[in-house]
Amino acid sequence: MLQGSLPALVTPFTNGGLDLDTLKKLVEWHIAEGSNGLVPVGTTGESPTLTHAEHETVVAEVVKAVAGRIPVVAGAGSNNTVESIRLARHAESVGADAALVVTPYYNKPTQAGLIAHFTAIHEACGLPIIIYNIPGRSVVDMMPSTMADLAKLPRIVGVKDATGDLARVCDQRMLCGPEFIQLSGEDATAHGFNAQGGVGCISVTANVAPKLLSQMQAHCLAGDYAAALAIQDKLMPLHKAIFTEPGLVGVKYAMSELGLCSPEVRLPLVPLTDNTKALVNAGLRHAGLTS
Repeated sequence: MLQGSLPALVTPFTNGGLDLDTLKKLVEWHIAEGSNGLVPVGTTGESPTLTHAEHETVVAEVVKAVAGRIPVVAGAGSNNTVESIRLARHAESVGADAALVVTPYYNKPTQAGLIAHFTAIHEACGLPIIIYNIPGRSVVDMMPSTMADLAKLPRIVGVKDATGDLARVCDQRMLCGPEFIQLSGEDATAHGFNAQGGVGCISVTANVAPKLLSQMQAHCLAGDYAAALAIQDKLMPLHKAIFTEPGLVGVKYAMSELGLCSPEVRLPLVPLTDNTKALVNAGLRHAGLTS
């Protein structure tokens, strides 16, 4: 079962190209720090600006480096159903454990279109599928009743919910069943998400604070929400700072401050402003990650 803290893994760059050596070091660091899984080439992995070949390379290299020690949930989303099928099949062929498939962005499909899209991917690939519902980016919101219809398919096993609506967790639990895996897609509300029935978070901040977030998730799974809240309190300023500008830019800068990777991102994203850098540095200090 997928649960706990699963970093939405960044894709490190050097001089515009993939930095695979750093990627492999990050995999080892996350495993040592207690991350419960890895999610490469999602939004935080800069999937919109990776070529298809780069996308496939990152998934293959992460799976190889992990070597079965923790689950790998490969990003396989597209607003083109045929392309999403190809990405999911590639992830399956290299040994990923599951696929993360976002609701199709820009096209604005109906709920019936969402069912058709996810059903086609399900039928074409043998991997378990996690639905990624993020209406703020995709402009389409999968309704709980639609998710319940898809949950009847044997390999539609869960959701990464980035709606920010904690009532959704209860609705989806009632309609999809308690075994349907609900993972938060929003760091700032992940503690409350778990209290409503979630079992973990696909986290951006976990790129820079994997041990703390793994511990927080472990406390939630054990039912110790007071201990989990103490960690959330330490991390809240960092969560907010990272998302002041696009989250992957913020977290790459934070990682660069810890010497983990370059802050380099691809256009149309640009480096952080100095004001946001100051907020991130203050968040790192508040979390005890820097002095």
